[in-house]
Amino acid sequence: LQERGALGFERHYHVTDPFIRRLGLEAELQGHSGCVNCLEWNEKGDLLASGSDDQHTIVWDPLHHKKLLSMHTGHTANIFSVKFLPHSGDRILITGAADSKVHVHDLTVKETIHMFGDHTNRVKRIATAPMWPNTFWSAAEDGLIRQYDLRENSKRSEVLIDLTEYCGQLVEAKCLTVNPQDNNYLAVGASGPFVRLYDIRMIHNHRKSMKQSPSAGVHTFCDRQKPLPDGAAQYYVAGHLPVKLPDYNNRLRVLVATYVTFSPDGTELLVNMGGEQVYLFDLTYKQRPYTFLLPKKCHTSGEVQNGKTSTNGVSNGIHLHSNGFRLAEGRAHGSPQVELPPYLERIKQQANEAFACQLWTQAIQLYSKAVQKAPNNAMLYGNRAAAYMKRKWDGDHYDALRDCLKAISLNPCHLKAHFRLARCLFELKYVAEALECLDDFKGKFPEQAHSSACDALDRDINAALFSKSDNAEDKKGGGPIRLRATGRKDSISEDEMVLRERSYDYKFRYCGHCNTTTDIKEANFFGSNAQYIVSGSDDGSFFIWEKETTNLVRVLQGDESIVNCLQPHPSYCFLATSGIDPVVRLWNPRPESETLNGRVVVDMEGASQANQRRMNADPLEVMLMNMGYRITGLTSAGAGGSDDEDSSEGQVQCRPS
Repeated sequence: LQERGALGFERHYHVTDPFIRRLGLEAELQGHSGCVNCLEWNEKGDLLASGSDDQHTIVWDPLHHKKLLSMHTGHTANIFSVKFLPHSGDRILITGAADSKVHVHDLTVKETIHMFGDHTNRVKRIATAPMWPNTFWSAAEDGLIRQYDLRENSKRSEVLIDLTEYCGQLVEAKCLTVNPQDNNYLAVGASGPFVRLYDIRMIHNHRKSMKQSPSAGVHTFCDRQKPLPDGAAQYYVAGHLPVKLPDYNNRLRVLVATYVTFSPDGTELLVNMGGEQVYLFDLTYKQRPYTFLLPKKCHTSGEVQNGKTSTNGVSNGIHLHSNGFRLAEGRAHGSPQVELPPYLERIKQQANEAFACQLWTQAIQLYSKAVQKAPNNAMLYGNRAAAYMKRKWDGDHYDALRDCLKAISLNPCHLKAHFRLARCLFELKYVAEALECLDDFKGKFPEQAHSSACDALDRDINAALFSKSDNAEDKKGGGPIRLRATGRKDSISEDEMVLRERSYDYKFRYCGHCNTTTDIKEANFFGSNAQYIVSGSDDGSFFIWEKETTNLVRVLQGDESIVNCLQPHPSYCFLATSGIDPVVRLWNPRPESETLNGRVVVDMEGASQANQRRMNADPLEVMLMNMGYRITGLTSAGAGGSDDEDSSEGQVQCRPS
């Protein structure tokens, strides 16, 4: 059309729900002899580069399924990252590999023109930025983020960020990406649940001023120079993960960010958290964790923070920060619940029926669909919280807590949300806060004070407090268990502690896949308006969710073993994937005349439940799973559910409203 509206039209319609539901396998590109660990489209979308365990890189014409070029990269181990250098006419390709090397190749002559060997451990990711045409960055398992400038005569690089100065010698950098709209911002994923966002310009200006300072070389014992200036780093974390770390470590379950990427407009950050779920962070409307990260002065389990609040009637020891949940002064009674439109009432009833049939995920998805259309309805949040508490997948109790707080903010007299909040705090190991919240619930709703549900939770809390009193001395002086590591080699600096305590929470969580076996598993936005989220999985499938509802809409079998890489085309409904198989697979909407798609996983709920069991299985079980044995695990159905508004005493936690 060549009109100004053409680009907007293309971005809005090139990935749509009908296309997603018709997505199927178009072709397999064969040419590698090992696992394909990385994929990269060029800016125009007419070339696709791949890197493999066979130490070769191949450039494909994916639209015609042709191999245009294959070259040995000079690496002596598996290639983990491949990138086109911006503004090079697709002539320069950069690779990073397990041999700790970064190589730069000229594709026109099939030669390696630069070799950088400054890292001391495996190089996992390369990042580029259009605003920095001769510059790129690397992340490696030596804990360093290095910056390269091809305009310099030197064959060396400089250290931009040294994570070992903050987290000790054992920290490993796994992934990085540059904000496409503001190339001054660099996101880094590493071992542990925290994702880091850095201002490159601030770091460079700080280093420059340090060099120019006349006293730059003179330091006293007390005059410690910070490696990064204040304000140059911001951390993000799923609010429930730090407190879960000891439990995960005891079960040999590793948390590590395996992939980070920005949304096309640069306002959101997507993270595939190894050992857990996929998380989306809002960089514009930031929110602090709903369960706080305990500061050092309040590290014992018996200390309750924040006391009773007069604004919301919930004394739960939770820092509400800027989440918008702090209610206006003097507000004692909630306004009457707004009636749902008929079509949303039908969706809610369908969700209630799914809940009654113990179809927790189906109920959650229906409630989420209604919440998107009616974001100010307290009952929907309360009901979804009940479904989360029943399902009990990883992170469900934290999402339930968030929903309870939202319901209470919309209706301060929401009885069931108050009670569920206490139960969620208990399940999240905030035992003293749970007791305070339960006491507040009894005062606010005295008719429920001696219900069987209240008595049961009271007994659970007191039993937990009694057991904790035995080892309380062991925790004194050690700092917040959810923030501080143990041992000298992975000791956490004070600067790191401060940054972790200032972390921001996630906006959305996407469940169903499994990410425990490889540390290069990707998750990406699909569509120029980031309408969908895609992720690989250890079960050989890849998963597609609606971004705004977080509902799972499609699961496709993408590999015989594991799907690691998913790279959406920049402007078509076209997806390239790879994994353990030595092929690259291309996916697009299949013709409506094709009725049979053998790659579709019809039982999405069953696949998701199996992946939850896989993530919680011990390493031996996972190994046997990968060998093809069937492992029976815990069922995903748990106890504790949603309520009906007219519930009688002793049934505070029974049916949806």
